[in-house]
Parts: sequence; C-alpha cells; structure tokens
Amino acid sequence: MLSYCVKNVLSRRLQVLKTSQCRITLTLQHSRRHCSTSSTDHLDQVRTLLQFCVDRHYVSPGQTNTELFQRGLSCSYGPLGMELRRNLLEQWWHSVTRSTAQVFGINTLSSRSISRDTATDGRGQLRVVESEHLKHILEQRELSREQLIQKVQTLIQGSPSLRTNFLQGALEQAVPALALVNRKLPFGLAETGLCFQPSDGSGCPAEVTQTSLVWFCSTRTSSQWLDHWTRQRLKWWRKFALSPLDFSSRDVPEEELEEAASRGVRIIYSFPWGEEPLETLWSRGNTELLQTHKGVRTKLQCRDGRKSVPHVISITGNMDRGVLAFLFNSLQQLKKEDSKQKVHQRKVLKLHPVLAPVKVALDIGRGATVELRQVCEGLLQEFMEAKISAWPGYLETLPMSMEQLNAKYDEMGVLFTVVISENTLESGLLQVRSRDTTIKETKHISEIKNFLSRYISAADNI
Repeated sequence: MLSYCVKNVLSRRLQVLKTSQCRITLTLQHSRRHCSTSSTDHLDQVRTLLQFCVDRHYVSPGQTNTELFQRGLSCSYGPLGMELRRNLLEQWWHSVTRSTAQVFGINTLSSRSISRDTATDGRGQLRVVESEHLKHILEQRELSREQLIQKVQTLIQGSPSLRTNFLQGALEQAVPALALVNRKLPFGLAETGLCFQPSDGSGCPAEVTQTSLVWFCSTRTSSQWLDHWTRQRLKWWRKFALSPLDFSSRDVPEEELEEAASRGVRIIYSFPWGEEPLETLWSRGNTELLQTHKGVRTKLQCRDGRKSVPHVISITGNMDRGVLAFLFNSLQQLKKEDSKQKVHQRKVLKLHPVLAPVKVALDIGRGATVELRQVCEGLLQEFMEAKISAWPGYLETLPMSMEQLNAKYDEMGVLFTVVISENTLESGLLQVRSRDTTIKETKHISEIKNFLSRYISAADNI
C-alpha cells in the first residue's frame, strides 16, 4: 500500500476530460501560519542552528529535510537527533505514566479500515489508496466525467483512513479501560508514535511524532484536571530548559476552539520567528465519546455516584517541534580568549543531562596506545552495562588536539570527556572534563561510572 497523492493525479486526468470545474476533496484543507523573520539576526540564528544540526548529525543533510524539521514535522534524523528524540519521548512517557495513578499505555493502528456504516465521501480524512487501483481507473478513457468521479469515490470510501491523532483510538478503548479500573474515575490512556498531518498545499500528507494523553474524569472535576495537567505539562517542558521562560502556556482564543471543546490551553515555545505550540490541551466534554459508542450510555457509565459518562480531556504533543525547541534553547555561542589573547567563538550545546544523546566521550592521551585502548574498551563496556551512552573517541584515526576534541564534543552536547593516559596505567587516575564548566578534575578509574550515574540521576530529580 502506498500513500498516493491522489489529488494531483486526479486534477491532471480531469483536465484532459475538460472537467476543471469538478473537484474531489481527498484530504483536509490545512492552513499553516508561515513564519517570516524581519530581523537579520533572527535569520542568521535560524540558519546557524539548522546548519549546526546537520554538521553535528542531529538532522540528516538536505534542504527539504531541514525545512521539514523547521516546520515541526518528522524528518530524517541523524544518529544524535534520533537519540535526542528517543530520550525526549522516554521522559514524556515517564512524566505522564508515573506522575499520576491510573495512566495506562495503549497502541492503536496507524490506519483503520472503513466499514460500510461509517464510510464517508473522504472529506476531512486522509486515506491510503493503492496506486495500481487508482491508475487502472484513470486509464479508462471511455469513462465519462460522472463515471470517473463515482469510481474514484468508491475506491476512496473503501480505503483505510490514516490517523491524524490518537484521540479516536483512545475513545474506542474507553469501555475496556473502564472495566479495568472497575468503572472508577479518573484514569488516562497514553500513546506515542507517528501521525499524519494534512497537506499544506502540496497534495501529500506529512508525518509528525505525536504524544497523546486522553484523560477521563467526572464532569464536576474536569476544570480542575485541565488546570492540573496544564501546570504539570508546563513544569515538565521547563524542567529540561536552559532558558525556562521561553516556554509558556496560553488559553486558546474562543474563535480557535475545536468544535467539541469548551476550553483549550497551549504550551508554546518562543522561536526566533515567533511562538509555536508544543502541546495542546482540550476540555472536550463527552459528546465524541458517546458518538464513538453509538450513544449507548450504559457501557460508559462510571461509579462516581451519579452513573454519568466520563468527561474527556485530551493532551496532544508534537515531539519533533519539541526536539527543535530544545536545540534552539540549548545552543550557546560564547566568546573565549585563548593563551595568545585571541578571541574565539565557542559553541556549546547545553542539553539537559537526561536528554543529551552522549553522556561521556572516551579518549586517550600519551602513552602505550594498545594498553590505553584496552582500558577504554573496558570502561566502555562498563558504561554500556550501566546504560550510560558513551562515545568511543579513542577509535578516532584523524589526529586532533585536545582543544579541537573538546570543541567537537561541546557542539555534540557531550556532558563529560574522560582522558585515559599513561598515568592511568600507573595509578588508576584519569582526567574528567565538564562540558558546562570546562573544569578538569582527576578521578580514580573505579569512581567514574558511579560519578556519572549520580550526576545524571541528580539532574533528573531537580
């Protein structure tokens, strides 16, 4: 099955049939605020960050790829970017499943079959259409305009739809979840993964890494729960930020509320080009829940003393935009004066310790190379067993000074650099350099693993 740009193919076919007045809507109309940067400084800042992400393997090269990333869409990540996103998703999962009782993980399909009683003409939905079937219809030149439209609509109606969010899957699983919690409120259903976003005019949908928490509570407590989750989510974003005030929350204006929502709140980040939402919280009532279960209230009644249907609060996050926000927030360009009193610009990616893709880099100084590498390999194995991500710098074949190595690791966001030297072979002592302070300390080789574990754990608990 291929996600096929049906809209563009149809327009060409219908032009041949002189049916330019006919139009079949296959995807949601999607308007996006294109951000313009009036300041040259802001433009330079954006270009610097995007090029930096490519140079340091957070994002794969390519103009199209970096444009997707800047728009907050899923792109081709480099090794460090993939690890950063994985760390961010892991922290999100922990924050929603461990901060409040009765939050359960679920997994729903990215596409779902359309039954006859729920089939529509395709408006408002993204569909997966098999390209060969569409091609076969379009090649039937003997068909009239009306026949062509009918056949394409039939194909669309029978094709599975792509999810644009996780809400529907959570609503469908509300009944078995109620049985799991013995019909007691509140409880939540959490999910992460790829969702498809409607096109911005190209005719083809794009992917985005989404997080979702759908919270079921009583109607009388829904307002308090929305406020609770707003505080919790803003606190979580700020926890990992170098500049926490760049993250803020704001109520959604009444004219921008979704149809089913009575109130909405956005967690936003202030990018150089303007504010963009990272997470959106909606107070949705129970209308969509009842519609999903065909209005059968008995299946949805809970034990809150009134036999009422749960109120739904949805929290949807864009983790691709979250990765971009933390990269912008963490990149510092500092001026540094060397021993010859020359001023150099030092770039440091000060990602939070739990988000940093690489915690420690292992390098060797002067001494017997073979023996020093053996020590590094032993340490590397210890770090891997302790789940501390390490960079094997000792395998580097290109000659680099320690100053060049430190600059490279600072830009990669590596927390600590450990240098194994001949002194390590003699006394067990090694040198540890901090990314954030640039201070070099001497520690015994037996202490280094516990030191790193305690440092990361302490940062996570702040």
